[in-house]
Amino acid sequence: MKAWLWVVLAVVLGPSPAFAISDSDLKAALSQRFTGDRTGACVAAGVIDNGTVATAYVCADPKTARPYDEHTAFEIGSVTKTMTAALLAELIATHDIALDDPIAKLLPPGTSVPSFNGHEITIGEIVTHTSGLPAILPDYHPPDPKNPYAGATERDLLDTLAAIKLTREPGSKWEYSNPAMIVLSYALAKRAGKDYETLLREHLLGPLGMNETYVATRPPQVHLAQGHYPNGEAAPPWDFHPDMAGVGGVRATLADMLRYMEGELGTRDSAITPALALTQQEVTDVDKHRMGINWFLSVVNRHTIALHEGATGGYSSFAGFDRDAKRAVVLLSDTSLVTLGGLGQLGFRLLDTSRSTGAPHIAMDADAKLIDALVGKYRLQGGLGIELRHKDSGLTIQADGQNEFEMGYDSAGDFYPRKFDAVLRPRRKADGSYGFTWFQGGGAVEAKRIDPPPAATSRWMPTDTQLQDYVGLYPLTPNFGLRIFVADGGLNVQGTNQRPVKLAPVEQDIFVAEQVGAEIDFARDAGDKIVALTLKQRGQVLKGERQQGTTAEPANR
Repeated sequence: MKAWLWVVLAVVLGPSPAFAISDSDLKAALSQRFTGDRTGACVAAGVIDNGTVATAYVCADPKTARPYDEHTAFEIGSVTKTMTAALLAELIATHDIALDDPIAKLLPPGTSVPSFNGHEITIGEIVTHTSGLPAILPDYHPPDPKNPYAGATERDLLDTLAAIKLTREPGSKWEYSNPAMIVLSYALAKRAGKDYETLLREHLLGPLGMNETYVATRPPQVHLAQGHYPNGEAAPPWDFHPDMAGVGGVRATLADMLRYMEGELGTRDSAITPALALTQQEVTDVDKHRMGINWFLSVVNRHTIALHEGATGGYSSFAGFDRDAKRAVVLLSDTSLVTLGGLGQLGFRLLDTSRSTGAPHIAMDADAKLIDALVGKYRLQGGLGIELRHKDSGLTIQADGQNEFEMGYDSAGDFYPRKFDAVLRPRRKADGSYGFTWFQGGGAVEAKRIDPPPAATSRWMPTDTQLQDYVGLYPLTPNFGLRIFVADGGLNVQGTNQRPVKLAPVEQDIFVAEQVGAEIDFARDAGDKIVALTLKQRGQVLKGERQQGTTAEPANR
């Protein structure tokens, strides 16, 4: 869902052919993405294609396959928000409630809700993440960080809501907010006089036949998959206050999630069907985030795709569908994959064949030169100091006042602590030096070096003749490639349907587009001719061979 990635923009190309996917096709796609993945994740998947259903189950390490069956449930995390949206939409359809009403109208009388210059937060702003409420509950410190919502009480919510000071006009900016959805979950439960699970079962789960989906009351035949952190260690399930579970508390089997998708497609008719359709209608488009009622919307080949990802401490999920094409995808993992990019790329690929499936993140040794370049002292935005050090042939990390941890490295170009869930993603700069981005807990923070970098070797500056060696077309996927050409005395790159970007040489055959966080490494054959390139950008690595007989003349812009 990151629109700045070149590879994402392949979706604006010509129509993808319709396809009927089989169980074996689906298993092959899962295997391509996960076999050998360093997380050891197991993934259950289902695809609906115009009434035909395919399912598959794959583990990154076949030797550690878990004993899951059709009654195995997974935490779906924030995909729960789309179910909460359905409850709201039904309320809108049957009562005197509208999206432009203040959220206070749904809350118990006397509840203190922040406003900005007299602008009250509306229900529509809550469900499109434009309310101005923060990304996490401020000043809430969970008793157990591994089960962060378990200790949150009604008093915590009301006190926090009353204390929040909005810093901008509601509706003016997009910012994903879990607290906003906790407020909505609480409001719906209080208005109904029933806990969230009861409300959900009566209005959505029951009508759709989702009899193995639950929040806290597990059906006797259902067993919950053991969740895992990306290092393979077991992770505890997450628990929620009975009235606040609408933010991410649902657990569901694959079969039930496919029933949910049939409901969203309109092919499983029930009393909730009109409300599901209402959630899919566009409500707002702010900061390039098109939103229905808690559904992210994306136009692909003139079709609107609705999607949502989810994650808890030990699980990841994806649900998406193209109502016009009658196609839907569900992915459920027993491992949290947030720091590895989640399940969105694979989910989108199963909805649209022009997309890349992605590749497994395979543990490997880091290049010694990369480690040498990274070793040093840094400060994260927010002030935390971090030092990276050599240890044997690897890298360690130590934050101020904390223990030192060994780092692994993977084929996506990321370092990761072996003992907890985070990612350190190196970023090559135009001057040849390195910085990095730190990913943890769903956030991304840039690091600034605070000690002198290693002495740099003199930069390689190609001649005009040498620049011509790289010119050409390099397909990366069936519908997306890079055009390399010379303009204004330097090398430039242009992705399919993209604007050109200047490349800076940092070493022979290595160029950087710092403004888009990309590095391009060229490869030569035995005759010293450029024959391929590798694009490294924001945790993705794509390789493409140079097309023969192409000159890469400037394209129309």
